[in-house]
Order: sequence, then structure tokens, then C-alpha cells
Amino acid sequence: MPDFNDYGIGNIIVYLWKLLGWWIGSLGVPEPWVTVIVTLVAIVSLATMALLIPIFTIWLERKLAARFQDRLGPNRAGPYGLLQSFADVIKLLGKEDITPTGADKIVYNLAPLVGVLSVVTLWAVVPLASTMVGARINVGVLYVIGISGLGTIAIMMGGWSSNNKFALLGAFRTVAQLVAYEVPMIVALMVPVLLAGSMNVADIVERQDSMWYLWMAPIAAALFFITSVAEIGRAPFDLLEAESEIVAGYHIEYTGMKFGMWMLTEFLHAFTIAALTATLFLGGWNGPFAKEFPLLGLVYFFIKTFAVYFVVVWSRSTFPRIRIDHLLSLNWKFFTPLALGALVVTSLVMMVMNEFAASASVMARTVTLFAANVALLWFVFELIRRSARQARAEAEGGHDEEHASHGGDGHHDEHGHAPASAH
Repeated sequence: MPDFNDYGIGNIIVYLWKLLGWWIGSLGVPEPWVTVIVTLVAIVSLATMALLIPIFTIWLERKLAARFQDRLGPNRAGPYGLLQSFADVIKLLGKEDITPTGADKIVYNLAPLVGVLSVVTLWAVVPLASTMVGARINVGVLYVIGISGLGTIAIMMGGWSSNNKFALLGAFRTVAQLVAYEVPMIVALMVPVLLAGSMNVADIVERQDSMWYLWMAPIAAALFFITSVAEIGRAPFDLLEAESEIVAGYHIEYTGMKFGMWMLTEFLHAFTIAALTATLFLGGWNGPFAKEFPLLGLVYFFIKTFAVYFVVVWSRSTFPRIRIDHLLSLNWKFFTPLALGALVVTSLVMMVMNEFAASASVMARTVTLFAANVALLWFVFELIRRSARQARAEAEGGHDEEHASHGGDGHHDEHGHAPASAH
């Protein structure tokens, strides 16, 4: 039996893991099967934790949105409305499960499940603490990119299989928006990989023990956060389900718990991108005494994640929906070039410093990288300012020429209209 004193209260999760393995082994189960059973228990526990998170985040988001709108929010089901999520689940369970006539039943029923799994499986590579990592995959960042694409496929499956024009239009917007915004998101993801020298998400967190990558790569951090919000279709990028344009979008035909699964996917995905942002750019579980007491690292991780999640809710409650053409134009003309520029600048600065200042301190590297990011941002906005000024000058020049052509004719008034003939 493992001794608790060897682990302590700060490492109680690992102790419970070892205790479970010892107990199963004491029942006469062969050692290989003990490992398999304990691993399965860990997988189920991690997935259950991920699926239970929206119970609280839905209540939290509704409360925050209500405060932004000068309301109280949920306040009937339980104290402070804490049981509102349970009431919603009971209501959805009581609704009739309808499959539209003409729908592709297999794809229609499978789409919500694929959507939920695409988000839950992302948590496999998110380090919750120094000793709490689902899987230390050497290509963890590529895993995140690949699994994120399953969410897009799930939305396309749901929209296409519903046999509804509004749902299909929502799926079309998925292709235009989500796939487009994956490009700058992937490029921004390469920056922390470059800084850490590893694609292992756990290694990226450990490299931030002395300085967060938010200060070394602020442009990449902002781009990853914004494009991730756009990829999950959250306001102000919620064009996939724009109520005023395409009713409810891709899930218009879903009812009951299938609709509930889509909502679960949306809220869990929003919290997941907050967790990934905190992991890749805010140091994850890193904090004072986090290595000595891994349970404290878990607290740090969730504090940072909820802080980022607050910004997600804040943006949803504040900004209006962006028009689809403006959304795509913003991506291809601004976000993607800026992400590429941030990657190039970071790689050049790292290469120069490794060549000429290999012994530079972390603070010196941070200041240099931060200054390079500020310089890049100034350069980009200066280009935008000059381009806007040139476009404004051309527009005003065309207006002046048109006004001059009207003003040269004495038979027209100041508005270019011919005077009424006097009789």
C-alpha cells in the first residue's frame, strides 16, 4: 500500500492513482490489466470533468451576461439560480425527439455526438498540473489542430443532413468562416512552439516557469484568442447561427437532448479555448510553489482559464455581429498576414539572439521579443493608415471632379440640378 507521507496533500491526485492501482492489484488482477484499468478510469474521470464543467459555466455566463444588460439572470432554480442548468437539462429530456422527414438519419443523429467528442478529446493534452496530464504527446499541438477540425465536420454533418435550407446555409458558412480562421490560428500556434522548441503541450507549459509567452509574443496570443473565438462561432463571430439571418443555423432542426448536445459543445468549446489560451500563453499551471504542490498548480490553471473565459463572455455581451464579407476580409487581409509577420519576426529575433546573445537572460529575451512585436504592430497600423488615407484622397478627388463638372455648367445649381425654367 502506498504511503501517503511520500506524496502529501499537494500531490493527493497521484496518491489516489497509486492507491487505486494497489487496490486493484490486491484483488489478484494481473499487472498489465491493472495498468489498463487504471488508465481507463483516468480517461473516464478526465472526460467526466470536462463534461461537467458546462454545468457551472452556463450559469456563470448567463449571470455575467445579465449583469452586462442590467438584469439579475437566473435566480429561480436553487440559491442564486445555481440549479438552472439542471432545470434546463430536465426540460430538454422532456421534449419530443423529432427527426425531420427527408433527413439522413444516421448522419443527423451522429453529428451532435461527433461535436461533443471533438471538444472533450482536446482535454487529453491539456496539462492541469505538473503531475496531471492526460497524455504527453510529442506532437500535442498538431493533435489540437487536427481534433479541432472535427468540430467543423460535425457542424457540416448536422447542417447537411437536416434537409433544411437554413441549416445548409449555416453549414456553408462553416466552410467559409471556420476553415478560413484556422489559417491564422495555426500560424499563431507555431509561435509558442518556436519559443519552447517543442510541440508537446506539457513542455510548452514547463518552459514558461519564469516568463509567460504572453509577454514574448503578445500578437500571437491575441491572434490565437480572437481566431479561436471565431472558429467556435462565438459572438461577435456567430454567423453560423445568426438568428436574424438564418434563424438558428445548422441546428435549427434539432430538438430535445440532441439540441442540448449542441449547446453543450458550444459552451464546453468556449471554455476549452480559454484553457488552451491559458496553457499556451499564460503559463498554464505555473505559479508560486506549483511544482512542490501540484494541487496548487491545478488552482492556478483554473484561475487563469476562468479569467480568459470572462473575456470570452465579455466580448459576446459587448460587440455586435460582424457581417460575413467583413469577417472574411478581416481574416485574409489582416489576421493572416499579421500572424505570418509575427511568426517571421519571432523566428528572426530568436535566431539572432541565439547567434549573438546566447547567454542572454530570460528578461532580456522577453524585452527584445516584446519590442519586436510592438514594432511589427506599429508598422502594420502605419501601412493601414497610409492605405486608408490614400483611399480617402482618391474618393475625395473623384468627388471634387464630379462637383467641378457640375459647377462648370452655369445652368446647374450647387447640387447639380438644372434650374426650373421661368414662365
